Amino acid sequence: MLAAAQRIRHSTDFAATIRGGRRVGRGTVVVHLLLEEPVRASTARAGFVVSKAVGNAVVRNKVRRRLRHLVRPLLIDLPGGSSLVVRALPKAAEASFETLGGDLEAALAAARKPRRQ
Repeated sequence: MLAAAQRIRHSTDFAATIRGGRRVGRGTVVVHLLLEEPVRASTARAGFVVSKAVGNAVVRNKVRRRLRHLVRPLLIDLPGGSSLVVRALPKAAEASFETLGGDLEAALAAARKPRRQ
């Protein structure tokens, strides 16, 4: 589980991260990362979007638990006050834990790269 301070809970926070953050997709996930948020929290926060397109409730919860477990150590490297939303794609339902982790790390690394001017 993520600590309460590390979770995005409000729809306005989800919307702000998705609208204002960088979006990068890789195979099984799409990552929205907002680094420019004014520091309201001392730690980075994460939220997850797993729609019914991924599968039934059992499959969605399994994917969400896997993503939560994979994101926890990655939040330490993000600056305080940043927000991360991970959206699972339908392929995530049958993906292995390693594939899911690799896609998540690759997407997050790409989202953290500075934009070209």
